Formats: sequence, C-alpha cells, structure tokens
Amino acid sequence: MPDGHVEFIRLTAPAAELAQRYLAERVLGPGMLADAEHIAMASVARVDVLVSWNFRHVVNLQRIHGYHEVNRWLGYPALEIRSPREVLGDE
Repeated sequence: MPDGHVEFIRLTAPAAELAQRYLAERVLGPGMLADAEHIAMASVARVDVLVSWNFRHVVNLQRIHGYHEVNRWLGYPALEIRSPREVLGDE
C-alpha cells in the first residue's frame, strides 16, 4: 500500500450475489461462503489490492483465475490479490 490507505467495506446485495456465483461456479466449495464474500466485497468495491495470508482459498493462483473469470462474466474487474510479503517486501 504505497499511500498506507486502508478501506473498510460492507457486504452489499451485489457482493452477496457475486459470492454465491463463486460458489455456484465451484471456484470455492460450499463451506467457503465467508471467503467468497471476502473476495466479492473487494471485487464489487473495486479495491486496488486485496492482501491476505489465506493461501488455500484466497491467494491461490487457480482460484484467482476463477474469481477473475466470474468477475469478467458479470462486469467486474480482475482483482489484484497478493500476500502481505508481496506488498510489504522485507520491511
């Protein structure tokens, strides 16, 4: 985060619908609604970058491709998803 800006967002109806689409398209399994909502909220809010330590469900290349594909179908941009190490470097 070059400018140190942190944004807090809420689950909106469009984000909830997008999260359900991630599950319907099997980007994530049915028990992963919270992770799907996390990604969907960031996508709908068009955040610059989502930073997560969750390498299994969030910072995972196969899943990132799935999120991008669903987002593209529904008119949302690709979401930049990175680990804290990628964003902060060796600080």
